[in-house]
Amino acid sequence: MNFDAFQSSLSAPVPPDTLNVYLRALWYDAKDDWKKAHELVQDIENKTATRLHAYLHRKEGDIWNANYWYNKAGAHMPGCSLQKEWEELVKELLAHSISV
Repeated sequence: MNFDAFQSSLSAPVPPDTLNVYLRALWYDAKDDWKKAHELVQDIENKTATRLHAYLHRKEGDIWNANYWYNKAGAHMPGCSLQKEWEELVKELLAHSISV
């Protein structure tokens, strides 16, 4: 799947079956279901999930918690918009086809 196909899938009521847990989380986030996105990644203990967890707390507005998760992921909070960060995360995950 490419980025355009991922964005097109947002018009569907459920995410495509082919998406891994990380892309499903970003799919639900784009559909304004922050809670579902957070539930999908909060208990996974790896850098990818931790990085998404950081982004989600940044989006939530909990900057202290977001910084905690960015640091745990070995990253810094980006200075770009949330939309740009979301796009970069989706594109990176699509390019690497990370699965869980």
